[in-house]
Amino acid sequence: MKKQSLISICIPSYNRPDTLIRLLKSIDAGDAKNVEIVICEDKSPKREEIRVAVEKFKKETDYEVVYKENKANFGFDKNLRELIKSAKGDWIIFMGDDDDFVPQSLDKLINFLKQHPELGYVLKSHLSYDEDKKAEKFRYYETTKFFESGLENYVALFRKSVFISGFIIKRELVLPYLINEFDGTLLFQLYLLAEVVLKNPSAYFDEPLTRAYQEGIQPLFGTAESEKKLYTPGTITIENSINFLKGFFKITEFIDKKYNLNSTASIKKDMSKYFYPSLAIQRNKGIKVFLDYVKKLNQLGFNITFYYYLYTIFLLLLGKRICDNGIRILKNILGRTPKL
Repeated sequence: MKKQSLISICIPSYNRPDTLIRLLKSIDAGDAKNVEIVICEDKSPKREEIRVAVEKFKKETDYEVVYKENKANFGFDKNLRELIKSAKGDWIIFMGDDDDFVPQSLDKLINFLKQHPELGYVLKSHLSYDEDKKAEKFRYYETTKFFESGLENYVALFRKSVFISGFIIKRELVLPYLINEFDGTLLFQLYLLAEVVLKNPSAYFDEPLTRAYQEGIQPLFGTAESEKKLYTPGTITIENSINFLKGFFKITEFIDKKYNLNSTASIKKDMSKYFYPSLAIQRNKGIKVFLDYVKKLNQLGFNITFYYYLYTIFLLLLGKRICDNGIRILKNILGRTPKL
């Protein structure tokens, strides 16, 4: 009988054959038996190109590759569930099809997971490259860190776990929670995190695992039925941003009600302290649009920390590009995200 893989790299694929192949070629674990690659293509216009590219890759690699084509355009959240159902590894690692792995990082992660089978979730570090190819480090703690199960660490890890690429969670622990309650939020992974971290120990692994690229690739959300009224393919409008942010609290309020907790207020405050990326996303559309966006954010209650106002003022006065560079330089000097 074939030994079960340690990790299943799960890729929701939609209309990006070129960057998908870049991702596949970045998978460089030394022992292929540790790795399973699962791809669910979500009925995109470039399905045939993706199929051809994956079939070519399968012939050239020693990794087990599972390729499936959804019968309909399921959308992001449902496609994550399809990936989990199709995977067989002990651990799920989600990857966006426009990102890739840091060279030699997978073997480091595999060794860490083998040493800590008691964990249910692992937060990763990653790099993000702007359009000028300058790297910003997303490093959340000074060293690898371990967390007990429970409310405090669910709150601490929730915001830090939004970026899908490199999201690492134990497969058997999420199988009971493959519900459709959060389809359209684009945040189903955060629901899984909440369920797992509340009941199981977790960790932050202090090695950069994945790379994201700001290279002009437009978001493709909004084609599936669950997403059409919430997102606009090819752009991010104010309403798109607001709908996305509301999704966070659809999840936290569900968890609060289910377990009689009060996490929503704590998570909103934590998000407010680190709200720069969510504020900056609309700044290049002009001051009027930006101020309209800020007004809607205030109505959602994000204006509850000093840092939120500081980001707003600096974005107004200096613009997004200068502020982006300033934050990147600060984080590179510190070597990690500041603790606020």
